[in-house]
Amino acid sequence: MKRKYVELLFFFAILFSGCDTVIHPTLQPADPVYVVDAFISDKPETQVIRLMLSQPYLEAQLPPGVSGATVSVSDNEGNTFSFAENANEAGVYSWVQSGSGFGKVGNVYTLSVNVNGESFIAQSKMGRVPKVDSITFQHTDRNDGNPDFYRGQFWATDPKGPGDTYWIKTYKNGILLNKPSEINLAYDAAFSKGSNFDGYTFIQPIRNGINPDDTDANNQPLSAYSPGDSVYVEIHALTEATFDYLAQVAIQTNRPGGFSELFARPLANVPTNVFNQNAKGAKVQGFFNVGSVSGLGKKFKI
Repeated sequence: MKRKYVELLFFFAILFSGCDTVIHPTLQPADPVYVVDAFISDKPETQVIRLMLSQPYLEAQLPPGVSGATVSVSDNEGNTFSFAENANEAGVYSWVQSGSGFGKVGNVYTLSVNVNGESFIAQSKMGRVPKVDSITFQHTDRNDGNPDFYRGQFWATDPKGPGDTYWIKTYKNGILLNKPSEINLAYDAAFSKGSNFDGYTFIQPIRNGINPDDTDANNQPLSAYSPGDSVYVEIHALTEATFDYLAQVAIQTNRPGGFSELFARPLANVPTNVFNQNAKGAKVQGFFNVGSVSGLGKKFKI
């Protein structure tokens, strides 16, 4: 028995000492593929589609844009919206709204991208969103007795009819909360398709998702908001395919690191709804979504 314990201790000593070793892996190079970033909404502002090339996984710079493409979006009513390339930024294609915002809830939209002899295509149906009714702030007790610890919630009710999916975006003092852990998704009024929360007020974890995920030097949560802070909450309609895509993005980018990575989900490519019309043509990744948006802002005052 003593020998077995010694062997186990020796095994764990090797295991944990290995976790402290910093390695710099050399990854095999991969040919870049086209990437389409096309999230369109009915917000009364310029709509932007980005066309890029992928880059190595450990590359610490923005992916290069692709110029010279013809980019358009058409709907099932025969309307076509042309996206013109930005002369000052490669790979950025814009449609400038005139009058009303882009699109109509319920319409089906087709994205077309033609570049370097390749023809990419994608489809999306424009979804609906509920109104953001209100935003509230609440003092929350902490174990350390901090009297100035506040968190916020938004209030909205999912419309009747199952299958609505949303991305709730939050801006604190004009800055988007964009950490992987801050991707706030909802299926109807809850987290997933099987939860059967159609037509209800969004559940509390989703309402609380507007709070920034910030910690102090001791890894303790900081107060989400302080008097004078402003918060703006937007609900973006998604297709169910886009909901699944963003859920996978959150999983693949919110990596715990360290020893816990041994038990984390393996790295994998996320899905795409953009396809090359030539099955033997260049590969493409990315996503196309057209959705309605509602929003509400509030300044925190005591």
